[in-house]
Amino acid sequence: MSMTNWKYIYFVGIGGIGMSALARWFSANGFIVAGYDKTLTPLVEALISEGISINLEDEVSNIPEAFREEPDQTLVIYTPAVPVHHKQMNFLKQQNFMILKRSQVLGMLTKNLRTVGVAGTHGKTTTSSLVAHILRESGVNSTAFLGGITQNYGTNLLLNEPTDNLEEVICVVEADEFDRSFLTLYPEIAIVTSTDADHLDIYGKHEAVLESFREYVSQIDPEGVLFMRAGLSVASSTQAKVYTYALDSGDYYARNIRIENARFVFDMVYPDGEITDIAMRIPGYHNIENSIAASAVALYLGVPGEKVKYALETYKGVKRRFEYQVESANVVFIDDYAHHPTEIEAFLSSVKALYPGRHITAIFQPHLFTRTRDFAAEFSKSLSLADRLLLLEIYPARELPIEGVNSDMLLEKIELSDKQIIEKNDLLRCLKGLDLDIVVTIGAGDIDTLVLPIKDLLLNPIS
Repeated sequence: MSMTNWKYIYFVGIGGIGMSALARWFSANGFIVAGYDKTLTPLVEALISEGISINLEDEVSNIPEAFREEPDQTLVIYTPAVPVHHKQMNFLKQQNFMILKRSQVLGMLTKNLRTVGVAGTHGKTTTSSLVAHILRESGVNSTAFLGGITQNYGTNLLLNEPTDNLEEVICVVEADEFDRSFLTLYPEIAIVTSTDADHLDIYGKHEAVLESFREYVSQIDPEGVLFMRAGLSVASSTQAKVYTYALDSGDYYARNIRIENARFVFDMVYPDGEITDIAMRIPGYHNIENSIAASAVALYLGVPGEKVKYALETYKGVKRRFEYQVESANVVFIDDYAHHPTEIEAFLSSVKALYPGRHITAIFQPHLFTRTRDFAAEFSKSLSLADRLLLLEIYPARELPIEGVNSDMLLEKIELSDKQIIEKNDLLRCLKGLDLDIVVTIGAGDIDTLVLPIKDLLLNPIS
C-alpha cells in the first residue's frame, strides 16, 4: 500500500508519544493531519501549535468535515488504547474508512529504510533515543520514531536529510511489544533489552510475552544482527548474527564503573577495542547498559569510538526518564516514567547510589488495574527502597476498575513506616508540611501534571 493514496490522515489518540511522532512525520511530508485525544497535555498543545487540528471531545461532528466527506482519501490511524465504545472510532468503522494501527503504518514506512528496531519491556525509549543521538551527532543520515521527547532535540521525531537513495537512511524505531505491535517490523538491526512479564492484560502469561519476542527476532533480516542483553532466551529464533551485552558480561560490557561529581563514569569494552572514561550525563546503572547497547549498534554501523564517546557524553536524556526538575544544595527533585517494578527498582537504586545517606520521598501513581494486580508483591518490594512513600490511586488508562484492586493492597505490603495514600488534590498541601531532601515522582499515568506544581513548591516554599 502506497502512502501517496492518501490526502488526509486522522489520528484517534493523537496525543500518545508514538502516535504524535507519526502525526509529525505526516505533517512534515505534506499530508493534512488532524486527530482526537481525550486530554490537553503539553504534547497535544505542542501539536496544535505546529498547525495540527485536534479535538478533545469524542463526538463524530468533531472530525473535520473534509475528512468525513472523502473517506477514499482519508487514512485513519488509531491506538489500541482507544476503548471499544469510542464514538468516533465506531463511526469511522461503520463508514468503511481505511483504519490501521500505528504499528502497521510504521511497518509500511520503514520497509524502504535500513531499520534499527529497539525492543524490550524496559529501556527501549532511552536506548532508541541514544542510538538516534549517536547517529545524528556522528553525521549519519538517519530518521527516528521515538517513544519519548528527547532533551537534545525537544521532539520524538527526527527527520533524515533529503536523499535520492533511501537505502542510505538509517531508521531508528522503538519496537513496542504492547498488543504485539512490533510484529509489523522487519529490522536489519535489532536490540532486545529485556523480556520481563508485562502487559499481562494482553498476553495472559509470561510465556506468551517471550513467544512474541521470539517471533519478533525471527523477523530480523537473516543478513542482519541482533544485540541482545546477556541472559535472555529469545535468540534461537533468529538467523541473524547475535551479540550479547550487559553491565558486566557479554560481547559488549562496562568495567571500572564509578561515580565522579554525581556522574556515572565507565569504560566500555567491545570485540574490537575499548572506549575509556565515558562520563554520562544521564545517571543509573540501567542507563549504562542502555548506552552499551546503543553504542554497539553505532560501532556496527561504522561510527568511530571517539564519536560514540562524544555523543554519549552530550546525550541529555528523554523527558520523564530520570529527569532532574530541581537540583540545589537543599533539595533534589527527579521525575521518572517508571511503571513496572523492575523499572522502579532500577530507578530508586540509582538514586540511592548517587545520593548515599540522603532521605528519599517517593510519590508513586500505579498504572493500570491489571498491572497493579499482577505485580502487587513486586511493586511493594521495589517501592520499599524509598524512605517515605506518598501513594496515589491507580490511573486506569484503558481499563475499568477491578474489584479489590486498589492502592491499599500495595500499601499493606510496603515495608516502610512512613507511608500513606493521598489524593492528588491534597498532595501539595501534604508536601508543604514535610521536611524534604530528595523528592521523586514515579509513574506513567497523569502524575506528570503534578511535576510543575511540585517544582514550583520546592523552588518557592513560602508561596
